[in-house]
Amino acid sequence: MPKNAFSLTNLDDKNGLVMTQNTRSKVYTYSLRSLCDFKGRLLESHFEGMLLDFNNHELAVQFIGKFNASNLLAVFGAAVLLGKKEEEVLIALSTLHPVAGRFESIRSAEGVTAIVDYAHTPDALINVLNAIHGVLEGQGKIITVVGAGGNRDKGKRPLMAKEAAKASDRVIITSDNPRFEEPQDIIKDMLAGLDAEDMKKTLSIADRKEAIRTACMLAEKGDVILVAGKGHENYQEIKGVKHHFDDKEVLKEIFG
Repeated sequence: MPKNAFSLTNLDDKNGLVMTQNTRSKVYTYSLRSLCDFKGRLLESHFEGMLLDFNNHELAVQFIGKFNASNLLAVFGAAVLLGKKEEEVLIALSTLHPVAGRFESIRSAEGVTAIVDYAHTPDALINVLNAIHGVLEGQGKIITVVGAGGNRDKGKRPLMAKEAAKASDRVIITSDNPRFEEPQDIIKDMLAGLDAEDMKKTLSIADRKEAIRTACMLAEKGDVILVAGKGHENYQEIKGVKHHFDDKEVLKEIFG
């Protein structure tokens, strides 16, 4: 990059400064933890959104999780460096909506929160579960309903189950899009990642609707149900046929 360009890098990422060490451009930094050019702080976290502080301006957004606070701070920094006024950028950020199927929350009359998220890799699952823990702060249990797609990367199946068990109080392993595989075979691959201790808090229910219903029955006031893997998808693919299935619809129907 030339001398008259700028770079913006994340100080909270150990690779942040490595990526800019040889550039001729002017380097700016953003961080939720350290001294930097664009400083962010997470003031409050709820399932409806977060209250943030960016360079001493308070900002309410409709996103959850530290990773989203960091992403929004990067957008703020880049927009300001491109010549936008801080106030204008903050107003624009406060009007943004998360995309469908990414950390969408539904609340029951009994005070149970369900989160529908597209997380279908071990890493994405960790991020979502960490974000839920960040809001709960030890108040309430997490019940995770998760599966894995058929005819796709088999190596991630045991890892998905392990991450779910590590960060949840109860886990229900179920069917996702089995495609041309048998749902029970996929479930067996996932269960292979769990030890005896994990198995004590894990159920396997191949029927996705029944799995979600069971999670709702187990949940009490203040608990969170994470239904992971499909997010915005409104179908299940079984033996080459797409059947209508929407996690959000199922939850709304059960919650009444």
